[in-house]
Amino acid sequence: MQAGEWYRCQAPELLAMQAAAREALHRHNTAAPAARHGIAPELSALFGDVGVNVTIEAPFHCAYGMNIHLGANVYMNAGCTVLDTAPVHIGADTMLGPQVQIYCPEHHKDPDLRLAGLERGRPVTLGRNVWIGGGAILLSGVEIGDGAIVGAGSVVTRDVAAGVAVVGNPARPMEAP
Repeated sequence: MQAGEWYRCQAPELLAMQAAAREALHRHNTAAPAARHGIAPELSALFGDVGVNVTIEAPFHCAYGMNIHLGANVYMNAGCTVLDTAPVHIGADTMLGPQVQIYCPEHHKDPDLRLAGLERGRPVTLGRNVWIGGGAILLSGVEIGDGAIVGAGSVVTRDVAAGVAVVGNPARPMEAP
């Protein structure tokens, strides 16, 4: 999984890691807002890196947590999902609207291999000062450049250059008025 190769997503060691993540997520998602201080300590300990002044609103869901790396001042609104079967880097001062979904896994295209649980993960990277609008979906392997904007409800299937605003499904650069 870590090497980006095909693996069986139902392997016992991965199921154990998912169970540990679910426990930390439950504590975060059910804690009183004042007790969370933006991010539960159990959730912060689960992640790869967490910068200062990070806020993750509840509910939040992730697959493992260990592959999530957050810069300073990251804000994730309610209902975000990060399927972190590969590294997910979110740069400082980046904001994610409600219900944003980041998907690293890719299931095998061969139906028999997919049924056998084969998948691989590709990293997703968001630069500094990025805004991801509510309900946007970022697919595996995409990179979003510094200062870029992804419009609400967009589906990002390709990289987004720094400073560019994209909208739609699939997401495309906005045309100048």
